[in-house]
Amino acid sequence: MTRHQEISAHHLLTQPYGVARALKERRWADVALAVEFATEEIPTDLAITDPALYRSLRDAVTTFHLRGGGALNLEKLRQLAALTPETTSA
Repeated sequence: MTRHQEISAHHLLTQPYGVARALKERRWADVALAVEFATEEIPTDLAITDPALYRSLRDAVTTFHLRGGGALNLEKLRQLAALTPETTSA
């Protein structure tokens, strides 16, 4: 995952209902990035170098899983993203 993708996934996860909005808008690639980001481990060395960012990421991932995001199928989202023409999001 590139740095740009990480930032996009972090932004989507930290927005209130960001993943739900992306699902409603059928932005499958964005949702897939968020799911992939949420299933990876947040680097623990980030807790030392940037504690606020680490806490923000951990909270966002926890909220994502509590809202049922862990049930989303990453492979299916990638397939949908491949079938759907890309649109620019505002």
